[in-house]
Amino acid sequence: MGFQSRLPVLDPNDRRLNSGHAAALRQAHVIAPLCDLRRDPRPDCGIDTQLLCGATVSIFEEENGWALVQAHDDGYVGWTSLAALHGEAFAPTHVVSAPRTFVYPGPDLRFPALRALSMGSRLEISGEAVTRGTRYLVTPRGEAVIAGHLHGIGAHDADYVEVARRLLGSPYLWGGNSAFGLDCSGLVQLAMHMCGRQVLRDSDMQGASLGTELDPGPNLNGLRRGDLVFWRGHVAIVEGDGHILHASGHSMLVTSEPLMSAISRIASLYEEPIGFRRP
Repeated sequence: MGFQSRLPVLDPNDRRLNSGHAAALRQAHVIAPLCDLRRDPRPDCGIDTQLLCGATVSIFEEENGWALVQAHDDGYVGWTSLAALHGEAFAPTHVVSAPRTFVYPGPDLRFPALRALSMGSRLEISGEAVTRGTRYLVTPRGEAVIAGHLHGIGAHDADYVEVARRLLGSPYLWGGNSAFGLDCSGLVQLAMHMCGRQVLRDSDMQGASLGTELDPGPNLNGLRRGDLVFWRGHVAIVEGDGHILHASGHSMLVTSEPLMSAISRIASLYEEPIGFRRP
């Protein structure tokens, strides 16, 4: 994916602002379940990436209900709806660890859910409650989430491959970065985020920055679980036992499939892998 901004960028393909050339108007955080970032301030413009609830941004420009923002986590830039943002102080204490969860108006699963949140969303929790044996964590506004679907902000999963496996069957979405829909690099970024590792967003960025380059040999026998396989515009996670995990435009799902089958299929349409990295 590319990015063209009205503000100076480090490189036409970098998609990150050069902060030395622009001053942020203010900071804000995402209050919507998902916040789409687009290249232009219009709803028919394609999605480049998404920010999850609780993410912090800097606002550089406002125009007709839109804001040009830069995400603090990965530096990505895009236009989003001002209504998805809030400028009040926010001190998240917990992260959604289940693939998806619901927010209820109070601590009772029989209440109609207010909204759904993706894995990786951040919340401020100020209390807890138990209803009919189910434990809830409660926000300052009195909204409640199943306690077992959250963990503390400083806790992290140990195995990013296992996190990615929890997202199997999630639908493919170009620019998607949540458990409601992911693209290939969004899967890598979200899984690593849950393990406390902030990585860049797009596959070309990841291929240039993540870990170290790897030469797995002519038969790819040097690959091990957790390594990354890069095609031009695509990335997959080595799952082990000859399989990869990836958000696939072929199946339109987060899929596990044999690596060699994927290489053959993709080569018949595009090309062979262009690189391998060990994060």
